Amino acid sequence: MTKFSQSDVTILLLDSDSVTRAALHDAFQSVGYLVVTAGDLGEAVDRLDEIRPALLITRPYINSMPGRIAANYLRSKHPGLPVLIVAGFVDDDRLNVQNAIGEFYTFPKPFSRDELLTNVRDVLQIIRSKA
Repeated sequence: MTKFSQSDVTILLLDSDSVTRAALHDAFQSVGYLVVTAGDLGEAVDRLDEIRPALLITRPYINSMPGRIAANYLRSKHPGLPVLIVAGFVDDDRLNVQNAIGEFYTFPKPFSRDELLTNVRDVLQIIRSKA
């Protein structure tokens, strides 16, 4: 497995809720990730013109658009972009369908800050091991 430093990892955080976006930004940045934020799909597209993220983190809905659709649109601009959706409720069927899509991961709420950081680290390790 390839070792990496969190400072080598850029995360694109797409979240329409400014409070959640700020809290997640601070959590990821506190452990050394480079975090670029976007509050809507247009802003995320603009960010993809500037960066090549290792991971897109988003939520199930972005301004009433399903997060999966937003993620797939961003993947059309950046093929192979790994996606982690942080969801409030994920039933088994939805989880199985989403996880069947390549490089598409789901992490259910509620979670602690440490659980989220561990999950992101684990997803990034999986991604790096496939590279």
